[in-house]
Amino acid sequence: MRITVYIGFAQPDEWQNWAGTYARHAQRFEAASGGVPCLVLPYYHTSPEMLAHLEPEAVVMSGFARSFEQYEVRNFLGVADWVQSTRTPTLALCGSHQLLGFVFNQDLCRVERLFDEPMRRLRPGEPVTNPDYHPDYFMERGFYTLELTEAARRDPLFAGFGPTALCYESHYCEVKTLPPDFELLASTPECRIQAMRHRQRPLYGLQFHPEDYLLEPKRFSDGKRILENFFALAREFRP
Repeated sequence: MRITVYIGFAQPDEWQNWAGTYARHAQRFEAASGGVPCLVLPYYHTSPEMLAHLEPEAVVMSGFARSFEQYEVRNFLGVADWVQSTRTPTLALCGSHQLLGFVFNQDLCRVERLFDEPMRRLRPGEPVTNPDYHPDYFMERGFYTLELTEAARRDPLFAGFGPTALCYESHYCEVKTLPPDFELLASTPECRIQAMRHRQRPLYGLQFHPEDYLLEPKRFSDGKRILENFFALAREFRP
């Protein structure tokens, strides 16, 4: 049976509040994939053995609702073990994009706690974007123009795009260092690593949220095209 797995990074006490958001995202993934069912799986239940049993056609990893220091690193190890070797097309979004940076830039088994890596503090006179979440730091929140690299323009994830894409952002942290074996695909002026891909495998990290697109006006629908491109790529990888 064809299936997409959507790994949700809400913690157990958040799951009830995030269930509706995950269901809405799952519907969008099903639409972009041409109707492939999407199973939502909590990150703390995810392991290489679980995913091998499910045999998903594609995997999407959600953003985070809390800072990294509020997570137990040991609960990331199942996901970490899997992304380090899988050849299943995988799309890591926002917080899980940052998690890829941690996984591939260090050994999580030797880390007691992960910490957020903010883009920068607010400059004098800059507006507070979100007073309820790290208000002293600059955030990208809203639709931002991504500058695509030459590598992105050759990559199937950005098929049909020109030099830019317009996508929704909601983050104050970033991946500081491009991991070994990854290629840079997109940037904004404040966040260099907006998109990256593993050089040998269909493993992508996106700092932005393609799942939070708008159909009207049409210029805010680039995220929809990115999702469609990702699931088209996943079909090509089917055995």
